[in-house]
Amino acid sequence: MSDPRIIDISLDEATIAWRSADIEQERRIAIFDLIEGNSFAPVRTYPDGYAGPYKIALAAEEGRLAIAINRADGSHLETYVLAMGRFRRTIKDYFAICDSYFEAIRNATPQQIETIDMARRGIHNDAADLLKERLEGKIAIDFDTARRLFTLICVLHNRG
Repeated sequence: MSDPRIIDISLDEATIAWRSADIEQERRIAIFDLIEGNSFAPVRTYPDGYAGPYKIALAAEEGRLAIAINRADGSHLETYVLAMGRFRRTIKDYFAICDSYFEAIRNATPQQIETIDMARRGIHNDAADLLKERLEGKIAIDFDTARRLFTLICVLHNRG
Protein backbone atom coordinates (compact mmCIF):
# COMPACT_ATOMS: atom_id res chain seq x y z
CA MET A 1 0.00 0.00 0.00
CA SER A 2 1.31 3.42 -0.93
CA ASP A 3 1.05 6.48 1.32
CA PRO A 4 3.42 9.07 -0.22
CA ARG A 5 3.41 11.75 2.44
CA ILE A 6 5.36 13.12 5.37
CA ILE A 7 3.93 12.28 8.79
CA ASP A 8 6.71 13.84 10.86
CA ILE A 9 9.50 16.31 10.21
CA SER A 10 12.36 17.43 12.40
CA LEU A 11 15.13 19.98 12.05
CA ASP A 12 18.63 19.45 13.38
CA GLU A 13 18.52 21.95 16.23
CA ALA A 14 22.34 21.90 16.46
CA THR A 15 22.52 23.56 13.03
CA ILE A 16 20.23 26.44 13.96
CA ALA A 17 22.39 29.19 15.44
CA TRP A 18 19.60 31.66 16.30
CA ARG A 19 16.00 32.46 15.42
CA SER A 20 13.68 35.27 16.33
CA ALA A 21 10.15 34.83 17.63
CA ASP A 22 8.86 35.66 14.12
CA ILE A 23 11.04 32.98 12.51
CA GLU A 24 10.05 30.47 15.19
CA GLN A 25 6.39 31.18 14.40
CA GLU A 26 7.07 30.66 10.66
CA ARG A 27 8.73 27.32 11.51
CA ARG A 28 5.76 26.16 13.58
CA ILE A 29 3.27 27.13 10.88
CA ALA A 30 5.31 25.47 8.13
CA ILE A 31 5.56 22.21 10.08
CA PHE A 32 1.86 22.22 10.98
CA ASP A 33 0.79 22.96 7.39
CA LEU A 34 3.24 20.43 5.99
CA ILE A 35 1.96 17.61 8.19
CA GLU A 36 -1.66 18.57 7.46
CA GLY A 37 -1.20 18.27 3.71
CA ASN A 38 1.77 17.23 1.60
CA SER A 39 2.90 15.04 -1.22
CA PHE A 40 6.32 13.44 -0.82
CA ALA A 41 7.45 10.39 -2.76
CA PRO A 42 11.05 9.28 -3.20
CA VAL A 43 11.51 8.16 -6.80
CA ARG A 44 13.66 5.19 -5.83
CA THR A 45 11.84 1.90 -5.35
CA TYR A 46 12.86 0.27 -2.08
CA PRO A 47 13.57 -3.48 -2.15
CA ASP A 48 10.65 -4.25 0.17
CA GLY A 49 8.28 -1.99 -1.77
CA TYR A 50 7.88 0.57 1.04
CA ALA A 51 6.13 3.68 -0.31
CA GLY A 52 5.32 5.79 2.72
CA PRO A 53 4.44 7.38 4.98
CA TYR A 54 7.75 9.04 5.85
CA LYS A 55 9.46 10.72 8.76
CA ILE A 56 11.90 13.35 7.52
CA ALA A 57 14.87 14.96 9.24
CA LEU A 58 16.49 18.07 7.76
CA ALA A 59 20.02 19.19 8.57
CA ALA A 60 22.44 21.72 7.12
CA GLU A 61 26.17 21.26 7.16
CA GLU A 62 28.97 22.92 5.21
CA GLY A 63 26.66 24.42 2.61
CA ARG A 64 24.66 21.27 2.05
CA LEU A 65 21.16 20.20 2.95
CA ALA A 66 20.68 16.63 4.16
CA ILE A 67 17.20 15.15 3.84
CA ALA A 68 17.07 11.95 5.88
CA ILE A 69 14.11 9.80 4.86
CA ASN A 70 12.81 7.29 7.38
CA ARG A 71 9.93 4.85 7.51
CA ALA A 72 6.98 5.48 9.80
CA ASP A 73 8.67 3.24 12.40
CA GLY A 74 11.76 5.50 12.29
CA SER A 75 14.05 3.08 10.46
CA HIS A 76 16.29 4.81 7.94
CA LEU A 77 15.67 4.43 4.21
CA GLU A 78 18.14 6.90 2.68
CA THR A 79 19.54 10.40 2.86
CA TYR A 80 19.69 12.87 0.01
CA VAL A 81 22.28 15.61 0.13
CA LEU A 82 21.83 18.78 -1.91
CA ALA A 83 24.38 21.53 -2.42
CA MET A 84 22.77 24.79 -1.33
CA GLY A 85 24.79 27.19 -3.48
CA ARG A 86 21.89 27.95 -5.82
CA PHE A 87 19.69 28.75 -2.81
CA ARG A 88 22.02 31.16 -1.00
CA ARG A 89 20.87 34.33 -2.72
CA THR A 90 17.21 33.31 -2.49
CA ILE A 91 17.52 32.53 1.23
CA LYS A 92 19.22 35.89 1.83
CA ASP A 93 16.53 37.73 -0.16
CA TYR A 94 13.78 35.81 1.61
CA PHE A 95 15.08 36.76 5.06
CA ALA A 96 15.47 40.39 4.01
CA ILE A 97 11.88 40.59 2.74
CA CYS A 98 10.60 38.72 5.82
CA ASP A 99 12.33 41.26 8.06
CA SER A 100 10.63 44.03 6.10
CA TYR A 101 7.30 42.23 6.34
CA PHE A 102 7.52 41.68 10.11
CA GLU A 103 8.47 45.34 10.59
CA ALA A 104 5.63 46.46 8.31
CA ILE A 105 3.09 44.47 10.31
CA ARG A 106 4.01 46.59 13.30
CA ASN A 107 4.21 50.00 11.63
CA ALA A 108 2.92 50.17 8.04
CA THR A 109 -0.39 50.74 6.31
CA PRO A 110 -2.39 47.76 5.05
CA GLN A 111 -1.43 48.66 1.46
CA GLN A 112 2.28 48.69 2.32
CA ILE A 113 1.96 45.36 4.11
CA GLU A 114 0.18 43.84 1.10
CA THR A 115 2.89 45.07 -1.29
CA ILE A 116 5.67 43.58 0.83
CA ASP A 117 3.71 40.34 1.30
CA MET A 118 3.28 39.99 -2.47
CA ALA A 119 7.06 40.34 -2.91
CA ARG A 120 7.64 37.81 -0.12
CA ARG A 121 5.29 35.31 -1.74
CA GLY A 122 7.01 35.81 -5.10
CA ILE A 123 10.43 34.96 -3.67
CA HIS A 124 8.92 32.02 -1.78
CA ASN A 125 7.24 30.69 -4.94
CA ASP A 126 10.46 31.00 -6.97
CA ALA A 127 12.33 29.12 -4.24
CA ALA A 128 9.68 26.36 -4.23
CA ASP A 129 10.10 25.95 -7.99
CA LEU A 130 13.88 25.76 -7.57
CA LEU A 131 13.55 23.14 -4.82
CA LYS A 132 11.23 21.03 -6.96
CA GLU A 133 13.74 21.31 -9.82
CA ARG A 134 16.68 20.30 -7.57
CA LEU A 135 14.78 17.27 -6.25
CA GLU A 136 13.57 16.16 -9.68
CA GLY A 137 14.45 12.52 -10.30
CA LYS A 138 15.04 11.99 -6.56
CA ILE A 139 11.90 13.03 -4.68
CA ALA A 140 8.54 13.98 -6.16
CA ILE A 141 6.89 16.80 -4.22
CA ASP A 142 4.03 19.15 -4.98
CA PHE A 143 4.31 22.94 -4.98
CA ASP A 144 2.83 23.49 -1.51
CA THR A 145 5.16 20.89 0.00
CA ALA A 146 8.11 22.60 -1.70
CA ARG A 147 7.07 25.99 -0.27
CA ARG A 148 6.85 24.64 3.26
CA LEU A 149 10.12 22.74 2.96
CA PHE A 150 11.81 25.93 1.73
CA THR A 151 10.61 27.75 4.85
CA LEU A 152 12.22 25.05 6.99
CA ILE A 153 15.41 25.14 4.93
CA CYS A 154 15.58 28.87 5.62
CA VAL A 155 15.25 28.24 9.35
CA LEU A 156 18.22 25.85 9.16
CA HIS A 157 20.29 28.48 7.38
CA ASN A 158 19.37 31.35 9.67
CA ARG A 159 22.46 32.75 11.31
CA GLY A 160 20.87 35.76 12.98
